[in-house]
Amino acid sequence: MATTRKPAPRTQDFDREFRAQLAQMTAGLAPTAFSTAWADWAMHLAQAPAKQSELRQLALERARDTWAFALRALAGPKVAAADGFEGSADRRFEAEAWSQFPFNVYARAYQNSVALMREAVRDVAGVTDYHAQLLEFAVRMLLDASSPSNYLATNPELLALTQAEKGQNLVRGLQHWVEDLERTLSGGAPAGTEAFEVGKTVAATPGKVVLRNELIELIQYEPATKDVHAEPLLVVPAWIMKYYILDLSARNSLVKYLVDQGHTVFMISWKNPDERDRELGMDDYLNKGLRAALDTVSAIVPKRRVHAVGYCIGGTLLAIGAAALARDGDRRLASVTMFAAQTDFSEPGELAFFINPSQLALLEASMHKKGVLDSRQMGGAFALLRSQDLIWQPFVRQYLEGRRDGMIDLMAWNADGTRMPWRMHSEYLYRLYLDNELAANRFPVDGRTVRLSDIGVPMFVVGTETDHVAPWKSVYKVDNLVRSDDFTFLLTSGGHNAGIVSGPVNPKRHYRMKTRRLSDPHLAPDDWLQAAERHEGSWWPAWQRWLAEHSSARSKPPGLGAPAAGCKVLGSAPGQYVRQR
Repeated sequence: MATTRKPAPRTQDFDREFRAQLAQMTAGLAPTAFSTAWADWAMHLAQAPAKQSELRQLALERARDTWAFALRALAGPKVAAADGFEGSADRRFEAEAWSQFPFNVYARAYQNSVALMREAVRDVAGVTDYHAQLLEFAVRMLLDASSPSNYLATNPELLALTQAEKGQNLVRGLQHWVEDLERTLSGGAPAGTEAFEVGKTVAATPGKVVLRNELIELIQYEPATKDVHAEPLLVVPAWIMKYYILDLSARNSLVKYLVDQGHTVFMISWKNPDERDRELGMDDYLNKGLRAALDTVSAIVPKRRVHAVGYCIGGTLLAIGAAALARDGDRRLASVTMFAAQTDFSEPGELAFFINPSQLALLEASMHKKGVLDSRQMGGAFALLRSQDLIWQPFVRQYLEGRRDGMIDLMAWNADGTRMPWRMHSEYLYRLYLDNELAANRFPVDGRTVRLSDIGVPMFVVGTETDHVAPWKSVYKVDNLVRSDDFTFLLTSGGHNAGIVSGPVNPKRHYRMKTRRLSDPHLAPDDWLQAAERHEGSWWPAWQRWLAEHSSARSKPPGLGAPAAGCKVLGSAPGQYVRQR
């Protein structure tokens, strides 16, 4: 019987080096993924003469509309680009300035091109859903980049501003560009972030570091009330970014809010890994992270179960850890709360554009060479998902209008990224995103598989309506995987970050919430949306009430640390790891 020959290590290393060099030339995007999607589309379009005829007819109609509009705009009074347009009007061209010739023609031609290109990649029989989505994403990036609103010569608002300011907006824009370039080349933070100093302006809730190992620091926050709920909270944040998204300014610090409500809060602060940490894997993040923190919390607050809270991939890690604890008969968790965290990755949303075998092979090679994934590379991928909002609008505002928007705490936090070790991130992407091992009961922890169905403690799961990172319908799938008899799902307005960091009082927010028991029939996401009652305001008080209802009577706050149990106070919050660059 023939056997498959594995590549020799030297050959594998050479191929990895080649892919790493390719990744540098393509900004980390795998050309094979997009070319394969294009080939799939082109070959199936060639086999669809009716679709071809439809596209030719549409192209003719759109061209005719553009020419007719151009003649009308040239001969008559001002006319809006959306006047008589078949399709959704583009809000970028709503200003009065876009109603004058030739700018209204530019806008009309662009909108017709958008309609044609989007229709061209849709509903071609035989093209896989993934390839169709990838092509739609590529078309969207191209269209976002080519909008006439992005360029001085084709944007009447920019031309009017430049004339009014005698070009000073462009002078300021050039100064902004030079400053940003210097900061980028020197590895500095974006302009304005210096106003948000860790430990003073942000991450300022008083507390002490009670554990430090090679992967985490554990912060215990000082009590703000005379008595506290008996069960402490252990928060497991994502390690993609610094933990203090949950401890921003006083007005929107979830940590401060919980402490003020009488909860004893512990927070994991992850180390910012470097090339020396390349071999840290998922088991390390579980054992040296979650389990080490839980052991410390149990030593400081003995004989009490723990409310565990996980955010983003920290929530995924918490779900894995909770399943492993249940598998091993460890009953220390009182409940599990997950914020915008996925456990079933079969429909991961738009991040799937960057998660395919070709893309991961390129990314893995790049990480293997450096030992870590740089935060800027991941930040660039997230920006591409919303290129109009996160790339082109800031480009126009800062470099053409010459205007800097004021930095806010959430933006400053977003710029304070972290790296990720090669082994852990490779395991995370391949085993969870690509192979979906956790939902399929094939994910191993310490060499033995775990099952999410072993989780039976009360659960509170939060999704956000406009999440591009963890779509709420994907987050909701955990309801199919656990056997909790007390399962509450809450859907809040906002996105992956702003929806979670809403503050305790926020009149611009709303949420829906519904609890189910095991005996209740499962609701599909759309059915759940219809059945769940809508509430106005922030969801924080609703979750806090749920925590209080699932806690014992209040008691005297525990001491900070437990020296007798080996948990000495090692310093003040926010600790050392959060300051690592």
